[in-house]
Amino acid sequence: MDSSFLQLSRPLSVKSTFLNAIRKTSSIYSIPVGRNFQFQRHFKLESSKNGGRKTQRDSAFDEAAFEAERSRLDALAMKSMAEASVRDTEGALDDDPKAWKWVIRKRIWDFMESQNIAANPRPVHHRIPNFVGAMEAANRLCDLEVFRDSQCVKVNPDSPQKGVRLLTLMGGKKLLTPQPRLRTGFFSIVESGMLTSATIKEACTSVGVAKYGKPIGLDEKIKVDLIVIGSVAVDPRTGARLGKVQGFAELEYGMLRYMGAIDDSTPIVTSVHDCQLVDDIPVEKLLVHDVPVDIVCTPTQVILTNTKIPKPQGIYWDMLSPEKLSQVRILRELKRRIERETGKPLPCGPSEKLPPTAQRSSKPGRRASSKN
Repeated sequence: MDSSFLQLSRPLSVKSTFLNAIRKTSSIYSIPVGRNFQFQRHFKLESSKNGGRKTQRDSAFDEAAFEAERSRLDALAMKSMAEASVRDTEGALDDDPKAWKWVIRKRIWDFMESQNIAANPRPVHHRIPNFVGAMEAANRLCDLEVFRDSQCVKVNPDSPQKGVRLLTLMGGKKLLTPQPRLRTGFFSIVESGMLTSATIKEACTSVGVAKYGKPIGLDEKIKVDLIVIGSVAVDPRTGARLGKVQGFAELEYGMLRYMGAIDDSTPIVTSVHDCQLVDDIPVEKLLVHDVPVDIVCTPTQVILTNTKIPKPQGIYWDMLSPEKLSQVRILRELKRRIERETGKPLPCGPSEKLPPTAQRSSKPGRRASSKN
């Protein structure tokens, strides 16, 4: 067990956490890699045209179109989630999970913006919020034994985890990352050996993943040693966390369970600002598909949660709306496969209004994503 783990033995004081966070954090990405700089000696450089992965797809890649579509879809998604927050909280009952989760999210987003803890892209509302000190949190995460011993690390595509993605590649590890909102596909694997010093930073962005990553499918034989997940809020006493509402982290987790890439023993880590630590997420109100975390890394500390919250065992089809299913091609493929294998139709969840997502296109330049 790492000596840097902090185990909480008393209730978290949210007020003191906020104050300590403001005093102790420094600017994001302006610091050197620090203790993890030694990872660079494991980074294999290959001299090859266009960063070591020159394919027909890359030669036709239209980055300007990619970014224009990404910006359009993200703006629509932000608007849709803002509307959902109002719709889900007005007149809602106290035990409505959509309502109480929005209250906590809004408190965190508002605080980060008002205290200038938020980092670009801003405003951080309706996002996994980027924060001042994200690179320090990434350094702490990558100093963990579970990270050092990992060969393949799954990292979410959001901005605050960009440093983790970079250190994963610098450490010579395989980076498994999903397309944002699973818009255009499933997961891609990025391997450091296929990158150069000029392309490694780009490979940590969604554009870079599209250019240098290898897309995989449900039949890929892969073992994921560590999961890094983004959060809006997390309770370090219990490991309960809240995402930004769309539930893609839960879907990604469920699909990796189906593939046999992970199990209950696979550690789940989140990196957040200290002000995102809360003590008012009611565990008894969490849903069966909510993913808990085993470790929390902030710019100032590492916390072992000793979570007792059960980890999801797969996709819970009775909670998956027809709209979400229609948006995510890989989910439809998985559903058809399971129904074919079992000979029985899977259940379907209640309808919901969702933000728009990209349509698949035969032209790579029209594929949408989020450049972080």
